[in-house]
Amino acid sequence: MTVTPIDPAWLAAVDAELLYLFAIDHQDAGMDAFLLGCYADLPPREAALAFGSDYDLERDDALWPRPRVPV
Repeated sequence: MTVTPIDPAWLAAVDAELLYLFAIDHQDAGMDAFLLGCYADLPPREAALAFGSDYDLERDDALWPRPRVPV
């Protein structure tokens, strides 16, 4: 089995989304190269949301809503 190389820019963006949504990064979540490859075809936000849904992660904003920024 070959593992698809992970684009460092994509991984940084996924980590940013995971931190924003779930207050963890891919290392905290235990994501190895194989597991990252399962989500690598998705845009970073969708990958983070799909991972969170697949593993029943609790959204950070569900516990501590973020203050609204005036528009």
